Amino acid sequence: MSDALFVALQKILPQHALSRLVGKVAHSERAWLAQPVMRWFAKKYQVNMSEAAEPELRTYKSFNAFFTRALRDGARPFTPDSQILICPVDGAISQSRPIAEGRIFQAKGHDFSTQALLGRSSDQPTEYDHGLFSTIYLSPKDYHRIHLPCAGKLTRMTYIPGQLFSVNPATTERVDGLFARNERVVCEFDTEHGSLAMVLVGAMIVASIATVWAGTVAPGANEVRTWHYGADAPTFKQGDEIGRFLLGSTVVVLTEDHGWQWQADMQAGQTVRLGQTMAKRP
Repeated sequence: MSDALFVALQKILPQHALSRLVGKVAHSERAWLAQPVMRWFAKKYQVNMSEAAEPELRTYKSFNAFFTRALRDGARPFTPDSQILICPVDGAISQSRPIAEGRIFQAKGHDFSTQALLGRSSDQPTEYDHGLFSTIYLSPKDYHRIHLPCAGKLTRMTYIPGQLFSVNPATTERVDGLFARNERVVCEFDTEHGSLAMVLVGAMIVASIATVWAGTVAPGANEVRTWHYGADAPTFKQGDEIGRFLLGSTVVVLTEDHGWQWQADMQAGQTVRLGQTMAKRP
């Protein structure tokens, strides 16, 4: 199937109904269904189970449990450092660039505003308009828990309903404003170097998006909803888990402070792993 046809089909498929149906199958704990699906998936996508805390497929009761598997201790080592940002996930860099006057580059000929991505009013600038961003795509074989690039305190979470286009490179290159159109959960943190946003983007057949403090957030009602967190808000150390995808998608990281310098290997197409240095202070 050509890339153009694949994108065209997505526009006519019942994106949400299909995704929710897959979600029900993935949640099933019927061994006769879950075990064959897990074995097929692990073989097709060459999943490295030796990195998992529990490497035996037969111990997972559902496909979701397998897909959101924890890593074994020491699988992604890093040294905590307030002067670096670590990569929050395993995946591949889609783009890593400065935010240009509030515009985020998606692919050649496509960009979108920070306001649209964050679900903010279009006539109000955001604190990220002159910061930096990195978009990281998680493929099916990747580890699918999401971690915080630096220490921070949760300030706000926003659920934004939307479409469920695939987020693979073929679709990214052909659907304008893709990440600001798909269903997503925006998690914002106060850090030593200003605000930081983690945008967890839904996609075709992504069953749900969950955070460690709120559980399953997406899918949600067909309206934008925002939660504000005060003095008792949860705080996280660098590298702490903050959420997970039940089936794969994309994370967009936004920084308020433009003083970070992306590492030379944070280039489009580059494979990255949780814990590696993403950016440093000059």
